Amino acid sequence: MEKKEKILYFITGNIHKFKEVEQFFKRENANYILKQKNLKLIEIQAETIKEVAQYKVASVKEAIDDSFFIEDSGFFVEKPLNGFPGVYSSYILKTIGNKGILKLISDFDESRAYFTAIIALYFKPLKKIFLFEGNIKGKVSERIIGKGGFGFDPIFIPDAIPNKTFAELSTEEKNNISHRGQAVKQLINFLKEN
Repeated sequence: MEKKEKILYFITGNIHKFKEVEQFFKRENANYILKQKNLKLIEIQAETIKEVAQYKVASVKEAIDDSFFIEDSGFFVEKPLNGFPGVYSSYILKTIGNKGILKLISDFDESRAYFTAIIALYFKPLKKIFLFEGNIKGKVSERIIGKGGFGFDPIFIPDAIPNKTFAELSTEEKNNISHRGQAVKQLINFLKEN
């Protein structure tokens, strides 16, 4: 007997994030239909992305009668910015953008940066929240390069593909190495096992 496909909601207003994650669900056989839902999430200022993600899930738990997840990510410039913008990535992108970040850096060869993604899943059958994390290291590009991706993608050069920014990669190339891709793979493995 064939398993009935279940619905899983991705709570995001960011269509780019949704499309990236949707590609994974189309490629994998997780027995879930992924749907986008745009709900107002309460975003707190906290020390870590994990704290922000857990709070966001709790803020909408009562509004959805199915399993759902949110994804929160941050861009951390370790060298020379001591982890900035980090948990403030969304706000910094809206205010000073990629150009503003580039103005803060003088030695791009010595720069070190990474992206972190946290997926917080509220899994209704177990009535619990599960966290999945992905990280990718790289450096900051001297200039904005590439038309793909979104956010800080045009200024991040991953160590895994050191001659291109995230914005120069296809969605599939980016998904294979990205922080979000790693977290989504963990999510899908969890869904397959439960």
